[in-house]
Amino acid sequence: MQELTHYLNGEHVKGTSGRFADVYNPATGEVQAKAPLASTEELNKAVEIATAAQPEWAATNPQRRARVMMKFVHLLNENMDKLAEAISREHGKTFPDAKGDVQRGLEVVEYCIGAPELLKGEYSDSAGRGIDMYSMRQPLGVSAGITPFNFPAMIPMWMFAPAIACGNAFILKPSERDPSCPLLLAELMEEAGLPKGILQVVNGDKEAVDAILDHPGIASVGFVGSTPIAEYIYGRGCSNGKRVQCFGGAKNHMIVMPDADLDQAADALVGAGYGAAGERCMAISVAVPVGDETADRLIEKLKPRVEKLKVGPYTAGDDVDYGPVVTAAAKEKILKLVQSGIDQGAELVIDGRDFKMQGYEDGFFVGPHLFDRATPDMDIYQQEIFGPVLTTVRAASYEEALKLTMDHEMGNGTAIFTRDGDAARDFANRVNVGMIGVNVPIPVPLAYHTFGGWKKSAFGDLNQHGPDSFKFYTKTKTVTSRWPSGIKDGGEFNFKAID
Repeated sequence: MQELTHYLNGEHVKGTSGRFADVYNPATGEVQAKAPLASTEELNKAVEIATAAQPEWAATNPQRRARVMMKFVHLLNENMDKLAEAISREHGKTFPDAKGDVQRGLEVVEYCIGAPELLKGEYSDSAGRGIDMYSMRQPLGVSAGITPFNFPAMIPMWMFAPAIACGNAFILKPSERDPSCPLLLAELMEEAGLPKGILQVVNGDKEAVDAILDHPGIASVGFVGSTPIAEYIYGRGCSNGKRVQCFGGAKNHMIVMPDADLDQAADALVGAGYGAAGERCMAISVAVPVGDETADRLIEKLKPRVEKLKVGPYTAGDDVDYGPVVTAAAKEKILKLVQSGIDQGAELVIDGRDFKMQGYEDGFFVGPHLFDRATPDMDIYQQEIFGPVLTTVRAASYEEALKLTMDHEMGNGTAIFTRDGDAARDFANRVNVGMIGVNVPIPVPLAYHTFGGWKKSAFGDLNQHGPDSFKFYTKTKTVTSRWPSGIKDGGEFNFKAID
Protein backbone atom coordinates (compact mmCIF):
# COMPACT_ATOMS: atom_id res chain seq x y z
CA MET A 1 0.00 0.00 0.00
CA GLN A 2 1.58 3.27 -1.15
CA GLU A 3 1.36 6.20 1.23
CA LEU A 4 1.28 9.46 -0.68
CA THR A 5 2.58 12.78 0.65
CA HIS A 6 2.16 16.51 0.65
CA TYR A 7 4.72 18.60 -1.27
CA LEU A 8 6.06 21.41 0.89
CA ASN A 9 9.06 23.65 0.34
CA GLY A 10 10.48 21.40 -2.37
CA GLU A 11 10.12 18.13 -0.46
CA HIS A 12 7.69 15.24 -0.18
CA VAL A 13 6.38 15.40 3.37
CA LYS A 14 4.35 12.72 5.12
CA GLY A 15 1.04 13.75 6.60
CA THR A 16 0.88 14.21 10.35
CA SER A 17 -2.88 14.40 10.94
CA GLY A 18 -3.30 10.64 11.10
CA ARG A 19 -6.19 10.86 8.64
CA PHE A 20 -6.09 9.37 5.13
CA ALA A 21 -8.33 8.96 2.07
CA ASP A 22 -8.33 5.78 0.01
CA VAL A 23 -7.13 6.17 -3.57
CA TYR A 24 -8.74 3.50 -5.76
CA ASN A 25 -7.90 1.84 -9.01
CA PRO A 26 -11.34 2.42 -10.59
CA ALA A 27 -10.87 -0.46 -13.03
CA THR A 28 -10.43 -3.08 -10.31
CA GLY A 29 -12.15 -1.43 -7.36
CA GLU A 30 -9.03 -2.00 -5.26
CA VAL A 31 -7.42 0.54 -2.94
CA GLN A 32 -3.98 1.22 -4.38
CA ALA A 33 -2.77 4.09 -2.21
CA LYS A 34 -3.77 6.37 0.62
CA ALA A 35 -3.54 10.15 0.53
CA PRO A 36 -2.92 12.17 3.68
CA LEU A 37 -5.65 14.58 4.72
CA ALA A 38 -4.05 17.75 6.04
CA SER A 39 -4.89 19.33 9.33
CA THR A 40 -5.33 23.09 9.69
CA GLU A 41 -1.83 23.23 11.19
CA GLU A 42 -0.32 21.55 8.10
CA LEU A 43 -2.11 23.99 5.80
CA ASN A 44 -0.92 26.90 7.93
CA LYS A 45 2.67 25.65 7.61
CA ALA A 46 2.34 25.67 3.81
CA VAL A 47 1.09 29.28 3.94
CA GLU A 48 4.00 30.24 6.16
CA ILE A 49 6.49 28.79 3.68
CA ALA A 50 4.74 30.42 0.72
CA THR A 51 4.60 33.80 2.43
CA ALA A 52 8.33 33.71 3.06
CA ALA A 53 9.20 32.64 -0.51
CA GLN A 54 6.83 34.88 -2.47
CA PRO A 55 8.46 38.36 -2.19
CA GLU A 56 11.69 37.27 -3.87
CA TRP A 57 9.74 35.53 -6.63
CA ALA A 58 7.61 38.66 -7.15
CA ALA A 59 10.83 40.68 -7.45
CA THR A 60 12.04 38.36 -10.22
CA ASN A 61 11.32 40.07 -13.51
CA PRO A 62 8.48 38.64 -15.66
CA GLN A 63 10.85 37.55 -18.40
CA ARG A 64 12.75 35.28 -16.02
CA ARG A 65 9.49 33.92 -14.64
CA ALA A 66 8.42 33.21 -18.23
CA ARG A 67 11.61 31.21 -18.80
CA VAL A 68 10.56 28.85 -16.02
CA MET A 69 7.28 28.34 -17.88
CA MET A 70 9.20 27.64 -21.10
CA LYS A 71 11.26 24.95 -19.38
CA PHE A 72 8.12 23.54 -17.75
CA VAL A 73 6.46 23.12 -21.17
CA HIS A 74 9.50 21.15 -22.32
CA LEU A 75 9.31 18.91 -19.24
CA LEU A 76 5.57 18.36 -19.67
CA ASN A 77 6.14 17.10 -23.20
CA GLU A 78 9.07 14.98 -22.04
CA ASN A 79 7.02 13.40 -19.21
CA MET A 80 3.66 13.23 -21.01
CA ASP A 81 3.30 9.45 -20.78
CA LYS A 82 4.31 9.34 -17.11
CA LEU A 83 1.76 12.01 -16.20
CA ALA A 84 -0.97 10.39 -18.28
CA GLU A 85 -0.34 6.99 -16.72
CA ALA A 86 -0.69 8.49 -13.23
CA ILE A 87 -4.03 10.04 -14.26
CA SER A 88 -5.37 6.87 -15.88
CA ARG A 89 -4.33 4.69 -12.96
CA GLU A 90 -6.19 6.79 -10.37
CA HIS A 91 -9.00 8.39 -12.41
CA GLY A 92 -9.75 5.56 -14.84
CA LYS A 93 -9.85 7.60 -18.06
CA THR A 94 -8.33 6.18 -21.21
CA PHE A 95 -4.68 6.87 -21.96
CA PRO A 96 -5.35 9.18 -24.95
CA ASP A 97 -7.90 11.09 -22.85
CA ALA A 98 -5.39 11.41 -20.01
CA LYS A 99 -2.79 12.81 -22.42
CA GLY A 100 -5.41 15.30 -23.60
CA ASP A 101 -5.88 16.34 -19.96
CA VAL A 102 -2.16 17.20 -19.76
CA GLN A 103 -2.12 18.84 -23.20
CA ARG A 104 -4.93 21.30 -22.47
CA GLY A 105 -3.13 22.37 -19.30
CA LEU A 106 0.15 22.65 -21.17
CA GLU A 107 -1.46 25.08 -23.63
CA VAL A 108 -2.31 27.45 -20.77
CA VAL A 109 1.32 27.26 -19.60
CA GLU A 110 2.38 28.21 -23.14
CA TYR A 111 0.10 31.24 -22.96
CA CYS A 112 1.70 32.25 -19.66
CA ILE A 113 5.09 32.48 -21.35
CA GLY A 114 3.70 35.82 -22.59
CA ALA A 115 3.71 37.20 -19.04
CA PRO A 116 6.06 40.12 -19.85
CA GLU A 117 3.55 41.44 -22.39
CA LEU A 118 0.45 40.56 -20.35
CA LEU A 119 1.73 42.31 -17.23
CA LYS A 120 2.60 45.61 -18.89
CA GLY A 121 0.85 48.57 -17.30
CA GLU A 122 -0.42 51.84 -18.80
CA TYR A 123 1.12 55.30 -18.91
CA SER A 124 -0.25 58.79 -19.47
CA ASP A 125 2.20 61.67 -19.67
CA SER A 126 1.07 65.22 -18.98
CA ALA A 127 -2.19 64.21 -17.37
CA GLY A 128 -1.97 67.64 -15.77
CA ARG A 129 0.62 70.40 -15.79
CA GLY A 130 3.81 68.57 -14.84
CA ILE A 131 1.83 65.47 -13.82
CA ASP A 132 2.31 61.93 -15.16
CA MET A 133 0.15 58.90 -14.33
CA TYR A 134 0.91 55.23 -14.70
CA SER A 135 -0.58 51.93 -13.58
CA MET A 136 1.10 48.62 -12.88
CA ARG A 137 -0.15 45.10 -12.22
CA GLN A 138 1.30 43.53 -9.08
CA PRO A 139 0.88 40.04 -7.62
CA LEU A 140 -1.62 39.37 -4.85
CA GLY A 141 0.77 37.37 -2.66
CA VAL A 142 -0.29 33.81 -1.81
CA SER A 143 -3.06 32.19 -3.87
CA ALA A 144 -4.74 28.82 -3.51
CA GLY A 145 -6.60 26.42 -5.80
CA ILE A 146 -9.09 23.68 -4.94
CA THR A 147 -9.37 21.37 -7.93
CA PRO A 148 -11.62 18.42 -8.93
CA PHE A 149 -10.91 14.78 -9.70
CA ASN A 150 -11.98 14.83 -13.33
CA PHE A 151 -9.03 16.86 -14.69
CA PRO A 152 -6.13 16.35 -12.26
CA ALA A 153 -3.58 17.93 -14.64
CA MET A 154 -5.47 20.49 -16.71
CA ILE A 155 -7.35 22.42 -14.05
CA PRO A 156 -4.42 22.73 -11.61
CA MET A 157 -2.33 24.16 -14.47
CA TRP A 158 -5.17 26.50 -15.44
CA MET A 159 -4.82 27.97 -11.96
CA PHE A 160 -1.20 27.77 -10.86
CA ALA A 161 0.46 28.65 -14.18
CA PRO A 162 -0.99 32.19 -14.49
CA ALA A 163 -0.84 32.73 -10.72
CA ILE A 164 2.88 31.92 -10.61
CA ALA A 165 3.65 33.78 -13.87
CA CYS A 166 2.14 36.86 -12.21
CA GLY A 167 4.55 36.55 -9.26
CA ASN A 168 2.36 34.83 -6.69
CA ALA A 169 3.06 31.76 -4.58
CA PHE A 170 0.44 29.04 -4.98
CA ILE A 171 -0.97 26.33 -2.71
CA LEU A 172 -2.78 23.55 -4.56
CA LYS A 173 -5.39 21.40 -2.81
CA PRO A 174 -6.14 18.71 -5.42
CA SER A 175 -8.82 16.06 -5.25
CA GLU A 176 -7.92 13.35 -2.78
CA ARG A 177 -9.24 10.79 -5.29
CA ASP A 178 -6.34 11.20 -7.77
CA PRO A 179 -3.52 13.27 -6.22
CA SER A 180 -0.44 11.70 -7.83
CA CYS A 181 -0.38 13.81 -11.00
CA PRO A 182 -0.51 17.15 -9.11
CA LEU A 183 2.45 16.00 -7.00
CA LEU A 184 4.38 15.21 -10.18
CA LEU A 185 3.52 18.63 -11.62
CA ALA A 186 5.00 20.35 -8.56
CA GLU A 187 8.21 18.35 -8.96
CA LEU A 188 8.46 19.31 -12.63
CA MET A 189 7.89 23.00 -11.90
CA GLU A 190 10.86 23.02 -9.55
CA GLU A 191 12.94 21.07 -12.06
CA ALA A 192 12.09 23.88 -14.48
CA GLY A 193 13.65 26.41 -12.09
CA LEU A 194 10.81 27.47 -9.81
CA PRO A 195 12.11 28.36 -6.33
CA LYS A 196 11.10 26.12 -3.44
CA GLY A 197 7.92 27.15 -1.67
CA ILE A 198 6.30 28.88 -4.66
CA LEU A 199 4.19 25.85 -5.65
CA GLN A 200 3.12 23.50 -2.88
CA VAL A 201 0.60 20.65 -2.83
CA VAL A 202 -1.49 20.03 0.27
CA ASN A 203 -3.78 17.01 0.10
CA GLY A 204 -6.92 17.24 2.18
CA ASP A 205 -10.67 17.32 2.61
CA LYS A 206 -13.08 19.87 4.08
CA GLU A 207 -10.75 20.73 6.96
CA ALA A 208 -8.04 21.83 4.53
CA VAL A 209 -10.59 23.67 2.37
CA ASP A 210 -11.95 25.62 5.34
CA ALA A 211 -8.41 26.41 6.47
CA ILE A 212 -7.71 27.88 3.03
CA LEU A 213 -10.90 29.95 3.11
CA ASP A 214 -10.24 31.28 6.59
CA HIS A 215 -6.49 31.93 6.45
CA PRO A 216 -5.79 35.69 6.34
CA GLY A 217 -2.54 35.10 4.47
CA ILE A 218 -4.26 33.66 1.38
CA ALA A 219 -5.38 36.45 -0.93
CA SER A 220 -7.29 34.53 -3.60
CA VAL A 221 -8.96 31.17 -4.11
CA GLY A 222 -9.95 29.31 -7.28
CA PHE A 223 -12.34 26.36 -7.30
CA VAL A 224 -13.86 23.92 -9.78
CA GLY A 225 -16.45 21.34 -8.68
CA SER A 226 -20.14 20.99 -7.94
CA THR A 227 -22.46 23.99 -7.70
CA PRO A 228 -23.38 23.58 -4.00
CA ILE A 229 -19.70 23.50 -3.01
CA ALA A 230 -18.92 26.39 -5.38
CA GLU A 231 -21.59 28.49 -3.65
CA TYR A 232 -20.18 27.57 -0.24
CA ILE A 233 -16.58 28.39 -1.15
CA TYR A 234 -17.54 31.62 -2.88
CA GLY A 235 -19.61 32.84 0.07
CA ARG A 236 -17.12 31.93 2.77
CA GLY A 237 -14.09 33.10 0.82
CA CYS A 238 -15.63 36.45 -0.09
CA SER A 239 -16.83 37.03 3.47
CA ASN A 240 -13.20 36.66 4.53
CA GLY A 241 -12.12 39.35 2.08
CA LYS A 242 -10.57 37.08 -0.53
CA ARG A 243 -10.78 37.32 -4.28
CA VAL A 244 -12.66 34.17 -5.32
CA GLN A 245 -13.59 32.49 -8.61
CA CYS A 246 -15.71 29.34 -8.44
CA PHE A 247 -16.95 27.14 -11.28
CA GLY A 248 -19.78 24.75 -10.55
CA GLY A 249 -21.90 22.13 -12.28
CA ALA A 250 -23.30 21.97 -15.78
CA LYS A 251 -26.18 20.62 -17.82
CA ASN A 252 -25.05 21.25 -21.36
CA HIS A 253 -27.66 21.15 -24.14
CA MET A 254 -27.01 20.47 -27.81
CA ILE A 255 -29.76 21.67 -30.15
CA VAL A 256 -30.06 19.69 -33.36
CA MET A 257 -31.92 21.59 -36.07
CA PRO A 258 -33.85 19.82 -38.87
CA ASP A 259 -31.28 20.96 -41.44
CA ALA A 260 -28.28 19.61 -39.49
CA ASP A 261 -26.00 16.90 -40.83
CA LEU A 262 -27.35 14.15 -38.57
CA ASP A 263 -24.38 11.85 -39.02
CA GLN A 264 -22.11 14.67 -37.87
CA ALA A 265 -24.47 15.49 -35.00
CA ALA A 266 -24.72 11.87 -33.88
CA ASP A 267 -20.94 11.45 -33.90
CA ALA A 268 -20.58 14.66 -31.92
CA LEU A 269 -23.16 13.58 -29.34
CA VAL A 270 -21.51 10.21 -28.80
CA GLY A 271 -18.08 11.74 -28.28
CA ALA A 272 -19.31 14.61 -26.13
CA GLY A 273 -21.82 12.60 -24.16
CA TYR A 274 -19.87 9.43 -23.40
CA GLY A 275 -16.21 10.46 -23.60
CA ALA A 276 -14.41 10.27 -20.24
CA ALA A 277 -17.48 8.33 -19.02
CA GLY A 278 -19.38 11.63 -19.03
CA GLU A 279 -17.22 12.97 -16.18
CA ARG A 280 -16.66 16.37 -17.80
CA CYS A 281 -18.19 19.70 -16.91
CA MET A 282 -18.36 20.36 -20.66
CA ALA A 283 -19.98 17.03 -21.56
CA ILE A 284 -23.15 17.24 -23.63
CA SER A 285 -25.73 15.49 -21.46
CA VAL A 286 -28.93 16.74 -23.15
CA ALA A 287 -29.73 16.39 -26.86
CA VAL A 288 -32.55 18.67 -28.05
CA PRO A 289 -33.70 17.68 -31.56
CA VAL A 290 -36.17 20.12 -33.09
CA GLY A 291 -39.24 18.31 -34.44
CA ASP A 292 -40.29 14.67 -34.08
CA GLU A 293 -38.92 13.73 -37.50
CA THR A 294 -35.49 15.09 -36.56
CA ALA A 295 -35.68 13.31 -33.20
CA ASP A 296 -36.65 9.95 -34.73
CA ARG A 297 -33.84 10.14 -37.27
CA LEU A 298 -31.33 11.22 -34.63
CA ILE A 299 -32.21 8.37 -32.26
CA GLU A 300 -31.98 5.96 -35.20
CA LYS A 301 -28.43 7.14 -35.86
CA LEU A 302 -27.41 7.31 -32.21
CA LYS A 303 -28.54 3.84 -31.22
CA PRO A 304 -26.00 1.75 -33.20
CA ARG A 305 -23.19 4.17 -32.37
CA VAL A 306 -23.87 3.95 -28.64
CA GLU A 307 -24.29 0.16 -28.75
CA LYS A 308 -20.83 -0.16 -30.34
CA LEU A 309 -19.02 1.84 -27.65
CA LYS A 310 -16.06 -0.05 -26.20
CA VAL A 311 -15.83 0.24 -22.44
CA GLY A 312 -12.76 -0.99 -20.59
CA PRO A 313 -9.66 -0.24 -18.51
CA TYR A 314 -7.00 2.10 -19.87
CA THR A 315 -4.64 -0.88 -20.13
CA ALA A 316 -6.88 -2.45 -22.81
CA GLY A 317 -5.52 -0.17 -25.55
CA ASP A 318 -6.14 3.15 -27.23
CA ASP A 319 -9.31 1.96 -28.96
CA VAL A 320 -11.22 1.92 -25.66
CA ASP A 321 -13.88 4.65 -25.83
CA TYR A 322 -14.20 5.23 -22.10
CA GLY A 323 -13.23 3.67 -18.80
CA PRO A 324 -14.77 3.34 -15.34
CA VAL A 325 -16.16 6.17 -13.28
CA VAL A 326 -14.01 7.33 -10.41
CA THR A 327 -15.62 5.68 -7.36
CA ALA A 328 -18.27 3.19 -6.32
CA ALA A 329 -20.30 6.10 -4.92
CA ALA A 330 -20.24 7.82 -8.32
CA LYS A 331 -21.47 4.63 -9.98
CA GLU A 332 -24.27 4.26 -7.44
CA LYS A 333 -25.41 7.86 -7.97
CA ILE A 334 -25.50 7.44 -11.76
CA LEU A 335 -27.53 4.23 -11.60
CA LYS A 336 -29.92 5.79 -9.09
CA LEU A 337 -30.59 8.68 -11.48
CA VAL A 338 -31.07 6.24 -14.37
CA GLN A 339 -33.70 4.43 -12.33
CA SER A 340 -35.41 7.73 -11.55
CA GLY A 341 -35.62 8.43 -15.29
CA ILE A 342 -37.34 5.10 -15.84
CA ASP A 343 -39.68 5.66 -12.90
CA GLN A 344 -40.60 9.15 -14.07
CA GLY A 345 -41.53 7.97 -17.57
CA ALA A 346 -38.57 8.59 -19.88
CA GLU A 347 -37.96 6.00 -22.58
CA LEU A 348 -34.74 4.09 -21.98
CA VAL A 349 -33.56 3.34 -25.51
CA ILE A 350 -30.24 1.79 -24.44
CA ASP A 351 -29.97 0.18 -21.01
CA GLY A 352 -26.46 -0.16 -19.59
CA ARG A 353 -27.45 -1.10 -16.05
CA ASP A 354 -26.38 -4.72 -16.35
CA PHE A 355 -23.00 -3.98 -17.91
CA LYS A 356 -20.21 -6.13 -16.49
CA MET A 357 -16.57 -5.96 -17.50
CA GLN A 358 -15.19 -9.48 -17.70
CA GLY A 359 -12.22 -9.82 -15.37
CA TYR A 360 -13.03 -6.47 -13.76
CA GLU A 361 -16.31 -7.27 -12.05
CA ASP A 362 -15.39 -5.20 -8.99
CA GLY A 363 -14.45 -2.14 -11.06
CA PHE A 364 -16.59 0.99 -11.27
CA PHE A 365 -17.72 0.51 -14.86
CA VAL A 366 -21.07 1.90 -16.02
CA GLY A 367 -22.53 0.90 -19.35
CA PRO A 368 -23.79 3.56 -21.78
CA HIS A 369 -27.40 4.75 -21.40
CA LEU A 370 -29.59 6.64 -23.86
CA PHE A 371 -32.91 8.19 -22.91
CA ASP A 372 -35.56 9.56 -25.26
CA ARG A 373 -38.73 11.57 -24.61
CA ALA A 374 -37.52 12.99 -21.30
CA THR A 375 -39.23 16.10 -19.97
CA PRO A 376 -37.83 19.11 -18.11
CA ASP A 377 -39.43 18.11 -14.80
CA MET A 378 -37.47 14.84 -14.58
CA ASP A 379 -34.43 14.38 -12.33
CA ILE A 380 -32.32 13.13 -15.24
CA TYR A 381 -32.88 16.52 -16.87
CA GLN A 382 -32.59 18.75 -13.84
CA GLN A 383 -29.52 17.19 -12.23
CA GLU A 384 -25.95 16.82 -13.43
CA ILE A 385 -25.52 13.05 -13.79
CA PHE A 386 -21.76 13.11 -14.47
CA GLY A 387 -21.84 9.70 -16.11
CA PRO A 388 -22.31 7.98 -19.49
CA VAL A 389 -25.95 8.95 -19.83
CA LEU A 390 -27.35 10.99 -22.73
CA THR A 391 -30.87 12.36 -22.32
CA THR A 392 -33.00 13.42 -25.28
CA VAL A 393 -35.65 16.11 -24.80
CA ARG A 394 -37.71 16.75 -27.92
CA ALA A 395 -38.61 20.32 -28.87
CA ALA A 396 -41.38 21.31 -31.28
CA SER A 397 -39.57 24.45 -32.51
CA TYR A 398 -36.31 26.36 -32.40
CA GLU A 399 -37.79 28.80 -29.89
CA GLU A 400 -38.82 25.96 -27.59
CA ALA A 401 -35.33 24.45 -27.81
CA LEU A 402 -33.75 27.82 -27.04
CA LYS A 403 -36.09 28.31 -24.08
CA LEU A 404 -35.12 24.91 -22.64
CA THR A 405 -31.47 25.90 -22.64
CA MET A 406 -32.12 29.36 -21.23
CA ASP A 407 -34.50 28.22 -18.48
CA HIS A 408 -32.12 25.68 -16.95
CA GLU A 409 -30.38 27.00 -13.84
CA MET A 410 -26.93 26.01 -15.14
CA GLY A 411 -25.25 27.78 -18.02
CA ASN A 412 -21.79 26.35 -18.59
CA GLY A 413 -21.73 25.33 -22.25
CA THR A 414 -24.15 24.66 -25.09
CA ALA A 415 -24.09 23.92 -28.81
CA ILE A 416 -26.24 24.11 -31.91
CA PHE A 417 -25.87 21.92 -35.00
CA THR A 418 -27.30 23.50 -38.13
CA ARG A 419 -26.48 24.58 -41.67
CA ASP A 420 -28.41 27.84 -41.14
CA GLY A 421 -26.06 30.72 -40.36
CA ASP A 422 -28.93 32.94 -39.27
CA ALA A 423 -30.14 30.40 -36.70
CA ALA A 424 -26.61 29.87 -35.40
CA ARG A 425 -25.99 33.60 -35.10
CA ASP A 426 -29.31 34.17 -33.33
CA PHE A 427 -28.58 31.32 -30.91
CA ALA A 428 -25.11 32.57 -30.07
CA ASN A 429 -26.39 36.10 -29.43
CA ARG A 430 -29.48 35.26 -27.38
CA VAL A 431 -28.62 32.20 -25.27
CA ASN A 432 -27.63 32.95 -21.66
CA VAL A 433 -24.75 30.47 -21.49
CA GLY A 434 -21.05 31.21 -21.16
CA MET A 435 -19.52 29.02 -23.88
CA ILE A 436 -21.20 28.34 -27.21
CA GLY A 437 -20.46 25.78 -29.89
CA VAL A 438 -21.67 26.11 -33.47
CA ASN A 439 -21.33 22.65 -35.00
CA VAL A 440 -18.78 22.08 -32.21
CA PRO A 441 -19.99 19.83 -29.39
CA ILE A 442 -17.59 20.70 -26.55
CA PRO A 443 -16.82 24.41 -26.95
CA VAL A 444 -13.86 24.66 -24.57
CA PRO A 445 -12.04 27.88 -25.54
CA LEU A 446 -8.35 27.74 -26.36
CA ALA A 447 -5.86 29.05 -23.82
CA TYR A 448 -5.73 32.62 -25.15
CA HIS A 449 -9.49 33.07 -24.62
CA THR A 450 -11.23 32.61 -21.28
CA PHE A 451 -13.21 29.70 -19.87
CA GLY A 452 -16.32 30.27 -17.77
CA GLY A 453 -20.04 29.64 -17.54
CA TRP A 454 -23.04 31.73 -16.54
CA LYS A 455 -25.88 31.37 -14.04
CA LYS A 456 -25.26 28.71 -11.38
CA SER A 457 -22.27 27.33 -13.26
CA ALA A 458 -19.98 30.15 -12.17
CA PHE A 459 -19.50 32.56 -9.27
CA GLY A 460 -17.22 35.56 -9.58
CA ASP A 461 -16.63 38.19 -12.20
CA LEU A 462 -13.53 36.81 -13.93
CA ASN A 463 -13.04 33.59 -15.89
CA GLN A 464 -10.25 31.05 -16.00
CA HIS A 465 -7.15 31.28 -18.20
CA GLY A 466 -6.68 33.77 -21.03
CA PRO A 467 -6.50 37.51 -20.25
CA ASP A 468 -8.91 37.19 -17.31
CA SER A 469 -6.45 35.01 -15.40
CA PHE A 470 -3.81 37.75 -15.40
CA LYS A 471 -6.41 40.17 -14.07
CA PHE A 472 -7.55 37.73 -11.40
CA TYR A 473 -4.07 37.02 -10.05
CA THR A 474 -2.92 40.65 -9.95
CA LYS A 475 -4.12 43.91 -8.50
CA THR A 476 -3.73 47.28 -10.18
CA LYS A 477 -1.74 50.09 -8.60
CA THR A 478 -2.00 53.57 -10.12
CA VAL A 479 0.64 56.23 -9.47
CA THR A 480 0.17 59.97 -10.01
CA SER A 481 3.51 61.79 -9.93
CA ARG A 482 4.56 65.41 -10.02
CA TRP A 483 8.09 66.67 -9.53
CA PRO A 484 8.85 70.18 -8.27
CA SER A 485 9.64 72.57 -11.11
CA GLY A 486 12.65 74.84 -11.31
CA ILE A 487 15.30 72.39 -10.10
CA LYS A 488 16.73 72.13 -13.57
CA ASP A 489 17.18 75.93 -13.62
CA GLY A 490 19.29 75.96 -10.50
CA GLY A 491 22.68 75.77 -12.25
CA GLU A 492 24.17 78.02 -14.94
CA PHE A 493 26.40 76.61 -17.60
CA ASN A 494 27.04 79.61 -19.84
CA PHE A 495 30.27 81.66 -19.77
CA LYS A 496 30.01 85.01 -18.00
CA ALA A 497 32.15 88.09 -18.38
CA ILE A 498 34.70 88.57 -15.62
CA ASP A 499 34.14 91.69 -13.60
